[in-house]
Amino acid sequence: MERHATTGLLRRPDVTLPRRLALSASTIDGGITPRAEVTDWITRRSLEQRHEVARIPFVALRNWSFHPASGDLRHDSGHFFRVEGLEVHSDYGPVPHWSQPIINQPEIGILGILVKEIGGVLHCLMQAKSEPGNINGVQISPTVQATKSNYTRVHKGKPVPYLEYFRDAPSEDMLADVLQSEQGSWFYRKRNRNMIVEVTGDVEPREDFCWLTIGQLQQLLRVDNLVNMDARTVLSCMPAGVEGNPLDAETDLGAAIARSAETSTASLHTSTAVMSWITSRQAQHEVSTATIPLNEVKQWQRGEDEISHDLGLFFSIIAVEISTNSREVQTWTQPLVRPYGTGVVALLVKRVDGVLHALVNARVEPGYLDVVELAPTVQATPENYTSALSGDRPPFLDLVLASRPEQVLFDTVMSEEGGRFHHACSRYQIIEVGADFSDEGLADFRWLSLHQLTDLLRHSHYVNVQARSLIACLRGLR
Repeated sequence: MERHATTGLLRRPDVTLPRRLALSASTIDGGITPRAEVTDWITRRSLEQRHEVARIPFVALRNWSFHPASGDLRHDSGHFFRVEGLEVHSDYGPVPHWSQPIINQPEIGILGILVKEIGGVLHCLMQAKSEPGNINGVQISPTVQATKSNYTRVHKGKPVPYLEYFRDAPSEDMLADVLQSEQGSWFYRKRNRNMIVEVTGDVEPREDFCWLTIGQLQQLLRVDNLVNMDARTVLSCMPAGVEGNPLDAETDLGAAIARSAETSTASLHTSTAVMSWITSRQAQHEVSTATIPLNEVKQWQRGEDEISHDLGLFFSIIAVEISTNSREVQTWTQPLVRPYGTGVVALLVKRVDGVLHALVNARVEPGYLDVVELAPTVQATPENYTSALSGDRPPFLDLVLASRPEQVLFDTVMSEEGGRFHHACSRYQIIEVGADFSDEGLADFRWLSLHQLTDLLRHSHYVNVQARSLIACLRGLR
């Protein structure tokens, strides 16, 4: 039990929360917004929100410039983010030493979803939001999705709607509140505060906002490029209960997922053994990183409108101009990371004695705050492995690419964060293998149950952003 902040009395845990979460997850047509109206809302917001993005040369950037000594690309205010160089030495993977551009954004943003019980069912207040890097304009995002520079209004724009619910929220209203990382290959030690806050008073949805049940969101996760990365990471931090009761499941798969989410269910590895494995991976791998001037990065060239690798692989840095009627500022320019190719992000799962387990990878990325985070089984861009210089292909990649349709439980193309990345998409898959499928004795892979992953998500820097997306999707399988 925890002590109430004002009365000093001991507060009991909300024992009704798992049931309320499960009810919301099972409610698709019975919420305040019927399913047909959800589609209409998204269509209307897409038509109403004007969002024009055009590539420009670096010289046309306003309030951004390359530092004359370092070559770093920075905003004149010193806020938002900067593109600089990173030098990496690592024993992980086929390339032991390299340098690259990377986004350095040390400030902590807020990604928050408001939830409220309406008609006896929990609903999430979601936003239809355009981002400059989105491949299709409007996507469903959290109630609040804002960097510190944005919500402190460095840009002198309009205030962020509903921000007060997250900056001033009492701790007893929090369903989740945890710092989580972002892409460690493109961001340097970037973290955001992932928050879920339950409210009881009236909250009127503004024009670009809509109340949706968890079940409706889980359905929308199956639509290509619709639920954005920031919404997915917050949804993954939902407390246990979303998965429902195995006795109520309509399919064997649903029952296996629900059993996997129960803390009383046996797993292939004890939670103590899992923590020991993670610690061993953090101690075993050696990673040394140092920020360096952007103009000292090797094998990368800066042209008039692009910073790119000599081989044309991995990603590039571009500049864009944005004009919109739906953001705090109507027009601006900025750099974006433009990835090369479509990523493959896949989670292998199997049932052991009726309990679903997921094969996760203790993965090293240069931008992580800690040495490793747990990633999906496969997280790669196949086009980056066509060159001899790119080294060996990742474990299980070819198995994922050759998977049979009947094995695939989930298969959706999803966008990465559109505020910093240009048309960054990956094919997210959950693929079931037989119960006798092993991890091939690879030290960086382990089979974990859903309740073990959920427990790790209560803490920072254990589960990476790609794995968090797939966990949100896995909970929605029925």
